[in-house]
Amino acid sequence: MAEKLTAVKGMNDIAPPASAHWEWLEDTLRALMRRYGYRNMRTPIVEPTALFVRGLGEVTDIVEKEMYSFEDRLNGEQLTLRPENTAGVVRAVVEASMLYDGGKRLYYMGSMFRHERPQRGRYRQFHQFGAEALGFAGPDVDAELIVLACDLWAELGLTGIELEINSLGQPAERMAHRQALIAYLEGHADQLDEDAKRRLHSNPLRILDTKNPAMQDLVNGAPRLMDYLGAESLDHFSRLRGLLDAHGLAYRINPRLVRGMDYYNLSVFEFVTTQLGSQGTVCAGGRYDGLFEQIGGKAAPAVGWALGMERILELLKEQGLLPEPPTPDAYAVVPDAASVPLVMPVLRALRQAGVSVQMHAGGAEGMGSMKSQFKKADASGARFALIFGADELQQGMLALKPLRTPRPGQAGTDLSPQTLQPLADVAQWANLLRGA
Repeated sequence: MAEKLTAVKGMNDIAPPASAHWEWLEDTLRALMRRYGYRNMRTPIVEPTALFVRGLGEVTDIVEKEMYSFEDRLNGEQLTLRPENTAGVVRAVVEASMLYDGGKRLYYMGSMFRHERPQRGRYRQFHQFGAEALGFAGPDVDAELIVLACDLWAELGLTGIELEINSLGQPAERMAHRQALIAYLEGHADQLDEDAKRRLHSNPLRILDTKNPAMQDLVNGAPRLMDYLGAESLDHFSRLRGLLDAHGLAYRINPRLVRGMDYYNLSVFEFVTTQLGSQGTVCAGGRYDGLFEQIGGKAAPAVGWALGMERILELLKEQGLLPEPPTPDAYAVVPDAASVPLVMPVLRALRQAGVSVQMHAGGAEGMGSMKSQFKKADASGARFALIFGADELQQGMLALKPLRTPRPGQAGTDLSPQTLQPLADVAQWANLLRGA
């Protein structure tokens, strides 16, 4: 017997009924993006490793420890399974010169890969949804993306999500702050943990985002980036705040809020919750005006956000907001295998009329008993059983049998426990099944 194969650790199957929740969330996201004028962008799962090394920064956790990178055995190319998709979207936009006729509003959805310890809401293959506005320099688009995310929480019914914002300024301002921060941390070297010591000269800004309780007082006393921002950066941040205030959105300025990638500047923001334990960030983003040049394109402003779909689904589950999985409108009970050639075209016509119908499938020994078929009909969740009995078919009829009460919000049905309907009048009973 062959050895049983299992999925790679941290890369999970998504099967029914859970997959229905994913489809529902995806449909909700697509509909919202259409209303905001964002269009779908699809990029390869595999990209050149240099795209992420150059775009994210060599000393980021993702590049140093988490990327799935390999050499193509056919041509020696260095390739990486995408750990995030902003760099890939920008690469595609640069490659196709998509900004030649103005800015673009895009969104993506798909699998990302990071080699980290699997935990609740965080897996090695995970799924991100992202919105990117490319070619727009003003804070109005920053605000638009934040409002878009808030509209998503409202549409999903989610509560308890708070908005935090900050400004990272421009590279020269961050450099001045970086030097002051390094000097401050070097003066307290005995209080730094190993991770902070490793980051001290490579990425000191990330030390401010430490989760180590022993370092919180030290971090709270560190120089604040906001104090090093120039007039233009402060004006951008002030205008963003004004737009959020105009929408009546509550937010908190978090001076310790930074991003893990090197390409961010000016506005950064996160939506956080306390309902998912340590995985409290459900959506994060900001402005990344320098990324186009980092990967070889012409300078262009850009802003965007990404959310982890697993975390959103976890939060929906936590708040009891996941919808019931869809069920068929009807289940076809076919007592006689000889009737199947007649039944299948009828069911096809029903489906073409917009009715969801599941047909009982027979086995090697036939269709099975009526009792077993009705058990499966009931287990399917269908509202009706369509009974294609030999006597009914001989009369050009079929029997409709209600299996459960009307769904909430739907009108009741005046059908008796079992009603005969003309087999040829598909449109009439299709309307009946859809409206029941």
